[in-house]
Amino acid sequence: MSQPTYIDDFTRQFALRPADTALVIVDLQYASGSRRHGLGKLLAAQGKLADAEYRFARIENLVVPNSRRLAEAFRALGARVVYVTYGAHLPDFSDAPIHLKDWMKAIDNRVGAPEHEIVDEVRPQPGELVLNKTTMGAFGSTGIEAHLRGMGIANIVVTGVSTNNCVGMTAMEACDRQFGVVVVSDATGTCSDEMQEATLKTFRRLWGRVLSTDEVVAEMMSNAGSRPTAVTS
Repeated sequence: MSQPTYIDDFTRQFALRPADTALVIVDLQYASGSRRHGLGKLLAAQGKLADAEYRFARIENLVVPNSRRLAEAFRALGARVVYVTYGAHLPDFSDAPIHLKDWMKAIDNRVGAPEHEIVDEVRPQPGELVLNKTTMGAFGSTGIEAHLRGMGIANIVVTGVSTNNCVGMTAMEACDRQFGVVVVSDATGTCSDEMQEATLKTFRRLWGRVLSTDEVVAEMMSNAGSRPTAVTS
């Protein structure tokens, strides 16, 4: 049965322009974004690494290279690139929320641990903002909204992992705070096609836009030099 589209007509439309759009790269860390560290290392020890082949193949073949391409394009256009990580700030994980504490402990995701680091292929450049969260969504525990508004950002483009968890939650929180939000279809990833497509279908309905890497780059380039829109409070 085809998906009804009558609600889609009400989804907000907005233009991406370098003057007021930031790229937000979510949780591309060794903790859960590398088959040789964190989650990958844990699964390998358990003999379950093959179960996560979809996840890691998508990260390696799509999420990381397309996030890198977008970051390079944004920088070339003078647009902001912002990084969000997740993990406990305290070594005993006591500041992690109950529903995430066991997960963070299992993959040793805490500030200062190698697993907490952003994967080298998309590492931040000097002067780029990096914020750490302890919640699924970045707006719940990082102060990202104040940073974005201070930089004059009206719209964000979101990449990273996992689409149905931290990426989706961050994107939806941003929408509720009046930002225009794009989730990049081929620069986000999770554990299956079903989870990926279900999250993107949901986001298209009243939340925001879903575009490919090519579409984001083309729109940003076509609007280079355009004046920024007013940022609502």
